[in-house]
Amino acid sequence: MEHPLIGNIDELTETELIDKITELNRKLSIAMRMGNSSLINQVTMALNTYRNKLSEKQIKARSGDKDNFEDKIDIS
Repeated sequence: MEHPLIGNIDELTETELIDKITELNRKLSIAMRMGNSSLINQVTMALNTYRNKLSEKQIKARSGDKDNFEDKIDIS
């Protein structure tokens, strides 16, 4: 589930995403120590959003930005 208050993060680099994930992990540990379940849920949602975007960027980089579908099965 994506956090609804996070804007467009498509322009962030992988390094910026990793920095944001690190910062959110630190904030999550503080929220857990405080026992604030609402804050834990919000930070977890934000973390998932940034992790998903990082994963997308890494997969796209690994695939060499190939947008052709030559290796897909033709069902026509």
